Amino acid sequence: MRTTVATLVGAVLLGGGLAACSSEPPPSAPAVKPVAETDVVAPAASGDQPKGITYDVNRIPLGAKLSTGSSVSNGQTTVELKVSGLLPNTKYGSHVHTKPCGAKPADSGPHYQNTKDPVSPSVDPAFANAENEIWLDFTTDAQGAATGRATVKWEFRKGEANAVIVHATHSSTEHGKAGTAGDRLACLTAAF
Repeated sequence: MRTTVATLVGAVLLGGGLAACSSEPPPSAPAVKPVAETDVVAPAASGDQPKGITYDVNRIPLGAKLSTGSSVSNGQTTVELKVSGLLPNTKYGSHVHTKPCGAKPADSGPHYQNTKDPVSPSVDPAFANAENEIWLDFTTDAQGAATGRATVKWEFRKGEANAVIVHATHSSTEHGKAGTAGDRLACLTAAF
């Protein structure tokens, strides 16, 4: 009897240990569903804008690829950004913004915030932070590819999150500069 119990306990522990080492997400974590994917191009001179735009071809070359997806489960939202064709070994910032991409970098509006800062632009760390916004900062590898991922404990308000912006630097957490990440280099229209 002791041998049987010890063997059973050992098998359960081994199975649990192997499951903990698995690279697959747990069954409770839903897969990220694609929202938008495209190669970036220059903004259109007028009229409708392309889905993916580069505003700085030296730092986000024409033809670089941006794709994003999201999932919602138990009141939590996960957003993922995948990039390729960018400068190698480079730090970029990235956030979800409120409006679709436009001809000018500022056309995509401010960062989406779960609790909106009454002051705009928002640089107060009480509002401009990785728990109240979607921060997807990343560093590209030697081939110019990377993935940024964020999970927050809230869901987007319908129609209020419409683009992912790639910025020139990682996001600041410093008071008076919180959430800033340098120039807006590229935009991907993505209605979450």
